[in-house]
Amino acid sequence: MGELVERVDEQDRVVGVVDRDEAIRNGWPHRVATTVCRDARGRVLVHRRPEHVSRFPGHHDWLIGGGVAVGESYEEAAARELAEELGVRARVRFVFSFLCRGAISPYWLGVHEAVVPERLAPDPSEIAWHGWFSEAEFRQVIRERLFVPDGLDALRRHPGLGSPPATPPPTPRPW
Repeated sequence: MGELVERVDEQDRVVGVVDRDEAIRNGWPHRVATTVCRDARGRVLVHRRPEHVSRFPGHHDWLIGGGVAVGESYEEAAARELAEELGVRARVRFVFSFLCRGAISPYWLGVHEAVVPERLAPDPSEIAWHGWFSEAEFRQVIRERLFVPDGLDALRRHPGLGSPPATPPPTPRPW
């Protein structure tokens, strides 16, 4: 058995415990926690997923995160994922959650924010490249690069960062 998660309903109430791959296969909502990372200057972290991953290879994202384990809160999962993917410990602040219909399957997405150090130790199995962008630069890179679609959905709902462009981005180019 793989990663166990709590299967939840349309109101984010727990209805059972299932394998995450099974939840995805069957379209059962579960929970995912993510974090928008900023540095001390307020810049937003953007990263590119490795080419070898099964979900969204080579896509960019502005969220760091993953599945919420059984019995874990969104905040605990968000902090754990920062440690696992970026090698940093940081206090996360909950911003909002919503039922994301998802490009692969539906899930409740908890979005957090954290201030993290500029110098990171990314896990190369999760992050192939990363960079820091001012909000203006971030809005530009969203238009120029191929981003994970669920991240764009979260961006549209984010109370502070606004909406991405309506037009799809071009084919990604190497940095």
